Amino acid sequence: MRSLVEAVLGDYEQRALVDDLPVLGDRFAAARQVFDAVAGFGPLHAYLDDPVVEEIWINEPGRVFIARRGRSELTTTILSDQQVADLVERMLRASGRRLDVSQPFVDATMPDGSRLHVVIPDITRRHLALNIRKFVLPAGSMDELVGLGSLPAVAAEFLEAAVAAGLNVVVAGGTQAGKTTMLNALAAAVPARERIITCEEVFELRLPAQDWVAMQTRQPSLEGTGEVPLRRLVKEALRMRPDRLIVGEVRQSEALDLLIALNSGVPGMATVHANSAREAVTKLCTLPLLAGENVSHAFVVPTVASAVDLVIHLAKDGSGHRRVREIVALPGRTEADVVEVSTLYRTSPEGRLVRADGFPPHAERFAWAGYDLAALLTDTLPASPARDAA
Repeated sequence: MRSLVEAVLGDYEQRALVDDLPVLGDRFAAARQVFDAVAGFGPLHAYLDDPVVEEIWINEPGRVFIARRGRSELTTTILSDQQVADLVERMLRASGRRLDVSQPFVDATMPDGSRLHVVIPDITRRHLALNIRKFVLPAGSMDELVGLGSLPAVAAEFLEAAVAAGLNVVVAGGTQAGKTTMLNALAAAVPARERIITCEEVFELRLPAQDWVAMQTRQPSLEGTGEVPLRRLVKEALRMRPDRLIVGEVRQSEALDLLIALNSGVPGMATVHANSAREAVTKLCTLPLLAGENVSHAFVVPTVASAVDLVIHLAKDGSGHRRVREIVALPGRTEADVVEVSTLYRTSPEGRLVRADGFPPHAERFAWAGYDLAALLTDTLPASPARDAA
C-alpha cells in the first residue's frame, strides 16, 4: 500500500510540473495523510501511532480528546459525522462485532490491541460517542512498575512471592488506575510451568507465559443466538486444566463463578472497580447476589473471606501517576457478616507506600514456594529464590 501511495504522489508531482496543479509542500506529510485515509484510521491515526497517547475519545465530531500521561486534552482535530461513522465501520471490520439499533453498544478489540467502545444515537443525545483505549503497556513486570514509581521494591517483591505461592489476588481501582497493567505484571510472576487460562470481555491482557489460552466474550447474532457471556467463559475455563485462572474484570454475576473457582483450589486473579481495598471486598460480597435469588449473603460472605487472599488498590494521583495505595490481606474470618481485613501496606501522609502491621494468610504456601515470609515483610529488600539462583 505504501508503494502504491508513493507511486500516486510521484505521478501527481510529474503532472504538477506541466499542469496548473498546486505543488506538494511536504511530500512526507502528504504521503502519510493519504496512507492514513486509505489504509489507516484517518485523522485519528497519528494519535494511535503516538506512544505517549493513552486514550482517544470523541464526544461529537468537533470535539476529539486524547489523554497523555493520565491527563486529558482537547485536540484541534475536527471531523464530520460521516467521517466518524466511516472510522467506526473500519475499526469494527476486523472484530466481527456489530453496531446497530438492536445493538447500540459495542466493545471490541482493534487490530493493534486497542480497546474500542462505541455508542450510537438515540442512546446518546445526537452524535456517536467513541472511546479508544490504547494498549499501552508501560510495565510488563513488577520490577518495571518499581522503576515507574508505582510501588516500592519491598512491596513488589512480596507480591511476586504471593503470586508464586498461589495466593488469590484481586486488583482494585477506578477507571484508568492501572489495573490491567498491574494484572499483567502480576501474571508475569506466575511460575513458567503453570497453565494459565484468561477470561475477558475483550482481549487486553498480554502475558509472557508459554502455556496460555486467552478467551473473550461474544455478542449474540442477529437472530439473538450464539452469545457467550463472561460467566460461561469462567465455567468453561475450569474444564481446561487451569493451573491459574485470570478474569480480566469482574462486573456482574460472574463474580459468583470466580469465587467458586477460587474456592475449589484453582489459584486466580481478577480486577474490580472500587474506591478502596475494603470497598472491593464489599463489592465482591454483593456482585454474586446478582446471579439469582437462591444465592444468599450468608453463603457469599464466608466464601469471599476464604477464597480471596490479597486485594491491591491503585489510584491515579493529581499529576496523573498511577500508584499502589494499599495492599490488604483477608485472614479468612468474618464477624457479623463482615469480612475481616488486615492491612499489609498503606500510604503514609507523605504519600509513600509503607509497611503496616498486618500479615497475609497461608504462610505455609510461601514456605513451600521457597520464600521466607518474615523476611519478605521487613523494610529491606529480601532475596527471592530466583534472584539467589541468578
